[in-house]
Amino acid sequence: MIIYGKQIVLYVLEKHPHLIEEVLFSKEIDQKLFSKFLKLGKKIIKLDNKKAQGLAQGGNHQGFFLKLKEFEYTPVKDIKDMNFILVLDGLTDVGNIGAIARSAYSLGVDAIIASNVKSLNNSGLIRTSAGAMLDLPFGLYPNSVDLANELKQSDFALIGATMDGTDLKKYGKIDSTDKVALFLGSEGEGLSKKVIKKLDLKVSIGMQHEFDSLNVSVAAGILIYNLKK
Repeated sequence: MIIYGKQIVLYVLEKHPHLIEEVLFSKEIDQKLFSKFLKLGKKIIKLDNKKAQGLAQGGNHQGFFLKLKEFEYTPVKDIKDMNFILVLDGLTDVGNIGAIARSAYSLGVDAIIASNVKSLNNSGLIRTSAGAMLDLPFGLYPNSVDLANELKQSDFALIGATMDGTDLKKYGKIDSTDKVALFLGSEGEGLSKKVIKKLDLKVSIGMQHEFDSLNVSVAAGILIYNLKK
């Protein structure tokens, strides 16, 4: 798995060096910084510009690449022991999921589960989450309704973001000892009807103007901030 970009490469070097398998550069870098990569004891490869552009698929790599061990998803059975988790029902957009992971990690969410998807672009998510995906337990589950049933059996209260839900201002904070799963749907489709039927509470974000097109990652940050103690 290849990641690229100076900021995320340096973050992994500092926080998760055990994940690094190879170091790749397409530019000369500061000797002091280079020595930090040397201390890893890993293979260091010099790339030409054409190869670098190919690895980054046209992205802004800034000359910095890492080959990492494959991302390991957290087993859902482990996540069920946690308290406040986020479930992403059918979300696939790398930018949105990465932004949600940043907010979730910053605001103290215990874990994220991506449901109703078969696979995700893990290298892209690590990059767009600025590394938060490596610091936050992240699970994958194929069916959102089955997941809702499993979480209910593990004493989770299921809260979902819907257009006709209770205004957050009227609801308030969730006790930190409660087991809660906050479900978010994709921007185009929202939560599926089958998932909505499983919810214990529907919530919404009250708008000052008739404009209901919040980006899902923005909505996620508002919901988490207002619900979590």
